[in-house]
Amino acid sequence: MWPLLRAAVVYAALLAAGEADGSHDVLDIFGTRSESDYYRNAFQGRQGQAVPLPRGGGLRREQQELGAAGPGGSGLSNAPHRSAPSKVALDSLKLPVDTSAGFAGGWNLVSENSGVSAMHLVVMRHGKAIMFDTCTTGRSLMRLPPGGCRPDPRSKQPGAMDCWAHAVEFDYNTGALRSLKIMTDTWCSSGAFDADGNMVQTGGFFEGDKSVRYLSACGTCDWKEFPKSLADGRWYGTQLVLPDGSFIVIGGRRAFSYEFVPAAGRANAKATPLRLLRDTTDDVENNLYPFVNLLPDGTLFIFANDRSIVFNYRTGQVVRELPILPGGARNYPASAMSTLLPLDLRKGAGLSAEVIICGGATKNAFKLGETGTFPPALRDCARINPSKPGARWALDQMPSGRVMGDVLILPTGDLLMLNGAAKGCSGWGFGRQALLSPVLYSPYLRRGKRFRVLNPSNIPRMYHSTSALLPDATVLVAGSNTNSAYNFSGVDFPTEVRVERFTPPYLGPQLSPNRPAIDAASVPGDGMRYGARFTFRFTTPAQGVGQGDVKVTMYAPPFSTHGYSMNQRLLILPVTAFAAQGQRHTVTVDAPPKPELAPPGYYMVYVVAKGVPSKAAWVKIHK
Repeated sequence: MWPLLRAAVVYAALLAAGEADGSHDVLDIFGTRSESDYYRNAFQGRQGQAVPLPRGGGLRREQQELGAAGPGGSGLSNAPHRSAPSKVALDSLKLPVDTSAGFAGGWNLVSENSGVSAMHLVVMRHGKAIMFDTCTTGRSLMRLPPGGCRPDPRSKQPGAMDCWAHAVEFDYNTGALRSLKIMTDTWCSSGAFDADGNMVQTGGFFEGDKSVRYLSACGTCDWKEFPKSLADGRWYGTQLVLPDGSFIVIGGRRAFSYEFVPAAGRANAKATPLRLLRDTTDDVENNLYPFVNLLPDGTLFIFANDRSIVFNYRTGQVVRELPILPGGARNYPASAMSTLLPLDLRKGAGLSAEVIICGGATKNAFKLGETGTFPPALRDCARINPSKPGARWALDQMPSGRVMGDVLILPTGDLLMLNGAAKGCSGWGFGRQALLSPVLYSPYLRRGKRFRVLNPSNIPRMYHSTSALLPDATVLVAGSNTNSAYNFSGVDFPTEVRVERFTPPYLGPQLSPNRPAIDAASVPGDGMRYGARFTFRFTTPAQGVGQGDVKVTMYAPPFSTHGYSMNQRLLILPVTAFAAQGQRHTVTVDAPPKPELAPPGYYMVYVVAKGVPSKAAWVKIHK
């Protein structure tokens, strides 16, 4: 990103220099960087757009150069040839694979060209993924249809149009693409799903920083946008869905505040200050994309930089300040991984809601990166129960340090850590030593036994890479662009448009023949009601599956960007009745009793039999 702000001077220095006046914000200590600073590491001193321009003449050449698809064209340009890997790119890290438990996962290529690089990624209930980038990077590889160009508000030429798609609908089974039209810039924005499974998306940069956007789950739907809806600009902010299905958006660059997302077409007059954000900002803003989780009692866990609080958003009061997490910074640009651990509702009143934060960077990593020094990423993993009085961080060690990584909750309740780097931090060109090996984390094993290194990818997934759990229990992996444009040669890490699918160990050759299958016709069409019983059927290839072998989980699909999957949560449901007739099984579970545990909306419901998950059924939970 235009990586971050350089410390200017504190207020006293401004007074001494005679630059302060009565309107100056004392706490606004950051000055903007020059253009050359923004591109320093991204191009190693070179600037320019590396996507080759088509050659030709007449209308066809004009359409191609502007980006608009010609009559009958798909709109997809071929991905340019990638240059040979640089010395920096070859310095990647593959960890020793742990095959002691059998199959250690596998990779396959879903698509050579996603059209856009997936800075943001969501999986929607109509069987498609939505990938989108920023308008700022210029040309993508996907053109908008004829007549579908967008006005380019930042062009120096009056009336200029941008005819390149910056968002696509991606069929993760076939690789098919459909262009989507973004009007306002979604650069480093945030999002979540509403109760009907529509994406509600906030913020960005330039003309998009106060926008609220909507995208419904259908094969012909496109963005609906409402600029100037938010009171504060939300660039690198975090959006969370609340128990009533509304949304809160917290933080962002120079936005030391929170506000509730207004209804479509409405606008907020003001935001509410949040002291934690001011207190945790520093000279490189290590508190962006704060980690935010909804806790079972309806309060929020908010983590920024190295500090965290339990916050009552209804009253605006801090319920509890939690201990500092030592060792470095954890939020963008230090970019650790974080999620709420699975909520095991089988424990009833003994339910424990723990948050985990793994990796990150030293607080000065960004400053060091400006001088060409890239310190090792943090290696620790920390867990805490925010609701517990006197809570303390419990530390563990990953097999290696990781920054800019993703963490996903799998249907089994294990975590998958992937993507990112072993050195540096987030920013255009500020990461080094791509970490190609995913790691499986089992939260219920004892400390020292929780990590298992899996088979590596061969594609570096650095800054702006994303991943998402799919309904078939595999993982979609996309994106990576450490450059300020689509560059495929002459840079250390070319723009990545290839899309991979990772198959976790639970679908290995020895286990997949035992995979259960949900009978879709048996899933109640009216969804799941809070506190009610929920019954459906499933089959297994073999007999001998008992109630003790079965676990039913429900997963909230997140909004993933910059190594953080907003609103991700997995619940393990109590099984209250079970009947087996050979290979056919009927299971009844208790739905979550309240929306503080599972906000209203569509979830992916899995049956896990003897450690092997089914394909998911999309189920709506509601009152």
